[in-house]
Amino acid sequence: MVKTLTIAAPNRLNERNYMELIVPYVDAMQNMLYRIEALNKDFSRKYQNDPIHHIQSRIKTRESLEGKLRRLQMEPTVENARDLLTDIAGIRVICYFIKDIDWIVDIIKRQRDLIILKERDYIRYPKSNGYRSYHIVFGIPVYHTDGMDYYPVELQLRTMSMDFWASMEHRICYKKEPRQPIAQEMLVEEFFGYAKQLEEIEAQMEKYCEKHPRS
Repeated sequence: MVKTLTIAAPNRLNERNYMELIVPYVDAMQNMLYRIEALNKDFSRKYQNDPIHHIQSRIKTRESLEGKLRRLQMEPTVENARDLLTDIAGIRVICYFIKDIDWIVDIIKRQRDLIILKERDYIRYPKSNGYRSYHIVFGIPVYHTDGMDYYPVELQLRTMSMDFWASMEHRICYKKEPRQPIAQEMLVEEFFGYAKQLEEIEAQMEKYCEKHPRS
């Protein structure tokens, strides 16, 4: 008798599968948020200074996951989302100055139960359009009744001026209505100039800020 191999059908990203998919990512994100907030409170208590201005967090919507997978030319399935995407859970930390970002990154990297999956320093090495930010993806341990798995959480760290630039650039340069190619090129050039101006202003203001203690 010949046995036939049955291959399980991929799980499409319907609403039910999406809700099941994101459960551990929510847990991982909350885990990282707790760590960041605890560090900020500890720093504030010891040095009477808050390195973090505010924190934002989000879980990608089902529509956003589907759109990103299609841009990668992949089927929008649970398996592909889990295997290919590292930004399902995301946290944005807005700091006052670059040295605040350096301190946070350094101290989180010392936590031995975390895994660094991906890291991009767009502050020292900005994108061609002027975008500046520090991106790092951590694998966060999430415990289940039958064991533990790591889930990625993307951490973006920016100063207030970097966040202002990124928000305005996205709002103005990437509106849904079509633009003439020449106008779009002019916008890109102008926003690159704004990024350099903000960088210079931020550097001047940072001179007035006290140095961080050695950690």
